[in-house]
Amino acid sequence: MKEIIIKLLEKAGMQREIILQNLEVPKDSSLGDFAFPCFALAKSLKKNPVEIAKKLASEISSPEIEKVEAKGPYLNFFINGDFLAKETIKEIEKEKNSYGSSSNSKKRIMVEYPSPNTNKPLHLGHLRNMAIGESVSRILEYCGNKVIRANLVNDRGVHICKSMLSYEKWGKGKTPKSENKKPDHFVGDYYVLFNKKSKENPNLEEEAQECLRKWEAGDKKTLALWKKMNGWAMEGLKETYALFGVKHDKEYFESCLYKKGKEIVELGLKKGIFRKREDDAIIVDLSKEGFGEKVLLRKDGTSVYITQDLYLAKLKFDEFKLDSSIYVVGNEQIYHFNVLFSILRKFGIDTSKLRHLSYGMVELPEGKMKSREGNVVDADDLILSIQSLAKEELRKRFTLSKKELNDRSLKIALAAIKYMLLKIDISKNTIFNPKEAIKFEGDTGPYLLYSYARAKSILRKAKYHPEKYEIKNLNDMEKHLVNQLSIFPEIVSEALKSYSPNIIANYAFQLSQMFNEFYHSDKVIGSEQEQLRLSLVSCFSQVLKNALFLLGIQVLEKM
Repeated sequence: MKEIIIKLLEKAGMQREIILQNLEVPKDSSLGDFAFPCFALAKSLKKNPVEIAKKLASEISSPEIEKVEAKGPYLNFFINGDFLAKETIKEIEKEKNSYGSSSNSKKRIMVEYPSPNTNKPLHLGHLRNMAIGESVSRILEYCGNKVIRANLVNDRGVHICKSMLSYEKWGKGKTPKSENKKPDHFVGDYYVLFNKKSKENPNLEEEAQECLRKWEAGDKKTLALWKKMNGWAMEGLKETYALFGVKHDKEYFESCLYKKGKEIVELGLKKGIFRKREDDAIIVDLSKEGFGEKVLLRKDGTSVYITQDLYLAKLKFDEFKLDSSIYVVGNEQIYHFNVLFSILRKFGIDTSKLRHLSYGMVELPEGKMKSREGNVVDADDLILSIQSLAKEELRKRFTLSKKELNDRSLKIALAAIKYMLLKIDISKNTIFNPKEAIKFEGDTGPYLLYSYARAKSILRKAKYHPEKYEIKNLNDMEKHLVNQLSIFPEIVSEALKSYSPNIIANYAFQLSQMFNEFYHSDKVIGSEQEQLRLSLVSCFSQVLKNALFLLGIQVLEKM
């Protein structure tokens, strides 16, 4: 419909570029489905925009447009509801799972997430990271791009050495198996223990630094301990990825990259890009860029986190011939990426292809989480606790087998978590309340699953015969639902432009609300318009399924 209106305006003598820049959708539906402000034409036509709008309203007509109305300087277009319904239903039923997708963009894009440390399990913050990373990947793919899902595993550094040193001192040969603990949780307990003990004995911090020096020097005993604990941590992390539905195409390990990063630092020192401080630490001065001095190699020669990032930025493009690379990392690392991109530019690297997709922190109702103090919400524990709440709700409604109860409750729990983490603008901090997330009513993931299941239930009860109905004189509720269904491709396009899954999430909720209003106000089965209304139910279920897919949420045929 947008394209039809564009062509009508072009036929009236306007330039396509001006139309695209100004054509808009009014917030108030009483002002039409589309509106064109005529201010942009006033200068070239040397006329008052109000007069231009009146003249155009009298000249433009089309069977697809119910009416064209001048409202002050605005030209308002009211779409023929029956025509829109016919075209929308036909397109959804033809394209099905592809409705809303496109092939406009055919780029090779790497999306890097969640980049965990191997000294602790994944927590609630990582769940937001993974929800965003996976949803953005799906949106990019839906629009024709080739996406490489990558994961940078931060498996070396002083933070890793802290959990190693802690285990060496107080582990007493225990293993995850002997303690009946998930292996990444087992490793994380020793990281928390180190930070507790270091408050009593500050010398432990220097011991951890010495552990790192031994690691980088290739000390056999240190490396053996590192391999053992790193193996435990990776085993546990992979279990959580699988539980959350995340699978990577490529994994990078900091332990395999840092030496090449150190070579880049040494090269930068020779070229005069970096300099050596009096204490022998190698730094970069980014005062002119507004970021001050940044240490790249410590005075003892050990590398810092940014060292390997310098090498990886180049490696990933060489390996995959990328058009762009997206780092999904929290907003507490904005300074890190400003520094990284500034350094890369000093080496003559084009950073316009690099993007830090920054997201806000997740807090609990009781406040901020701190890994080193052990008051985080572990991802596994959160998923299982919300699954338990979902089981309670399901038991109230149905009698299910143990397997069916487990399967449904897990999908509901994951929908609750992912939707709650994606419905807020990713740049904003958010508070995650488990009891709110799992509600079956309101702006929640379970509500969306329930709406989908209700639609599928209607379709199972009735005999739907596509095309065996006439689209004529739709009522207001039917028109509103059709309008909402018709804008899904535009919603996907908007989400793509700004890497914003929340646009899809908010759309899915509004669509579900509209469907439930339609269902309650208009009888479907047994009505004179049964087949038409069944087609709307079918189209709703398809579009909601597509939207939920882009959020990484699996639908349920039955709740």
